[in-house]
Amino acid sequence: MRHEMRGIHILVVFFLISCAGTADMQRIPIGVWGGEHINIEVAEKSASIEYDCAHGVIEGPLVVDANGRFKLRGTHTPERGGPIRADEQPRSHPANYEGSISGNKMTLTLKLEGADDETFTLEKGKQGELFKCK
Repeated sequence: MRHEMRGIHILVVFFLISCAGTADMQRIPIGVWGGEHINIEVAEKSASIEYDCAHGVIEGPLVVDANGRFKLRGTHTPERGGPIRADEQPRSHPANYEGSISGNKMTLTLKLEGADDETFTLEKGKQGELFKCK
């Protein structure tokens, strides 16, 4: 009986710790977020990012901490203007997307290995102002 009670106590403590950790996490609101040179479409489990001359994907969970900060992983695929060969495949690179959300404003920093960080300011419900490579 004593071992069973100890096991139940351990399960209850583990459950409370698990709940406490997830209670501080919130989802990034679904919908369009836009700014200069960037547009993000946040869906249930992923986000699609469109830049002037690139695109990216973030696979969920799309969560922010209690302070509105996030660190997410995804891919970044550079694009270029002009014609491309029919058999040419774009090359995606691993990317880190870090930033914060406060109300309807998002600050997003794209971090790629071997490249300077790029920071964008976005607004919920606003279409991005893109100038696509042609």
